[in-house]
Amino acid sequence: MKIVEIKNLKHFVGEEIKIRGWVRNYRKGSSKLRFVIFRDGSGVVQAIAFKPEMGEENFEKVKKLTIESSVELIGQPSEHPHKKGVYDFQIKDLNIINIAPEYPIGKKEHGADFLLSQRHLWLRSATQNAALKIRHTVYFAICEYLNKDGFYRFDSPILTPNASEGTTTLFEVPYFDMGSAFLSQSGQLYLEAGIMSLGKVYDFGPVFRAEKSKTRKHLTEFWMMDAEAAFMEHSENMDLQEKLIRYVINTVIERNSAELEVLERDVEKLKKADAPFKRMTHREVIDMLKEKGVDIGYNDDFGAPEEEMITADSDVPVFIEKWPKEIKSFYMKRDAKNPDLVLGSDLIAPEGFGEIIGGSQREDDYEILLKRIEAEGYDPKDYQWFLDLRKYGSVPHSGFGIGLERLVQWMTGIRHIREVIPFPRMINRINP
Repeated sequence: MKIVEIKNLKHFVGEEIKIRGWVRNYRKGSSKLRFVIFRDGSGVVQAIAFKPEMGEENFEKVKKLTIESSVELIGQPSEHPHKKGVYDFQIKDLNIINIAPEYPIGKKEHGADFLLSQRHLWLRSATQNAALKIRHTVYFAICEYLNKDGFYRFDSPILTPNASEGTTTLFEVPYFDMGSAFLSQSGQLYLEAGIMSLGKVYDFGPVFRAEKSKTRKHLTEFWMMDAEAAFMEHSENMDLQEKLIRYVINTVIERNSAELEVLERDVEKLKKADAPFKRMTHREVIDMLKEKGVDIGYNDDFGAPEEEMITADSDVPVFIEKWPKEIKSFYMKRDAKNPDLVLGSDLIAPEGFGEIIGGSQREDDYEILLKRIEAEGYDPKDYQWFLDLRKYGSVPHSGFGIGLERLVQWMTGIRHIREVIPFPRMINRINP
């Protein structure tokens, strides 16, 4: 007997097959009729148990089923009599694998703390299933685009001897008899080595920030895609980011229509975002915020309220470029027209979802970078390998990093970042 995934039932209408999975819900139709909402990871189907057709013994087994019981159902898919493209499953027989006791997550409203403590079970809910499927799509869409554009996957280390962007938010770990190592904040510095061999590279993996932040946009462990390319300058860097994000938008709309519907995501807003992105300088944004009454200076960074205001009247993401050097990293290249500015950009998503990408052209001059490292108070010996990249065949180069969870938040419309990663790690939670 064929074992079929629920998503493929339409190809087996009228055939006797087996499906395997879990009971999401059930209801009584009459003394002879039961409806079982059944899921297997690939999809959900209404399974119908009708006593006269399946016999009393099998019908009694159906009556024993509880929420989240695991079972094999044997029967035939059929097209729903009133909903085109929707299929039911007519149960003929079943094999019970496990009868679950009363499920901890009921139909009533539960608080966030309770649900996070039950995260291992909460993952089974329809909304969480949908969010994680969209996360899967976003991940692979990023990889697909970069692979087609000639980038090579280049895995950077998670354990590093020093920081890429300061030391105040590092997780420190003992490293044998060599002292301390740190969990990576970014693979960027190592990618800069990779481009001197492969030209265009990217990595994709977990990174760690020991920030004591409790906002809806912060995790201590999250996933980051960093990309870097030789001979790519600032404006080309933003061009690449825009093409990539628009590819992700279209891929999610194409592949995840069912999941977007479950999440009640306004797809029209995503479609509107697939248009040329806006570009503004940091100073232009400050001027705009001042006009709106915000008390902010020309060397200030933006918080969540400011980011929401920046895109309040925009259907598309907004690049903020050419930032003051005082608030950006030492490795960013200065603007030749104004050395007080760096050739960096942040991409701010609309609908209040905030920053999803940070990028810049990198400083490629050995002496300039050495002075910056010394000015930051770092030991040049720790960065000698990084400096060597500017000594042996230095070229103009640029890159950027995408926070996977923040991008998934925007695609799904989910407001809290803890719901778009399987097991969130926050300053007050490391379990389960």
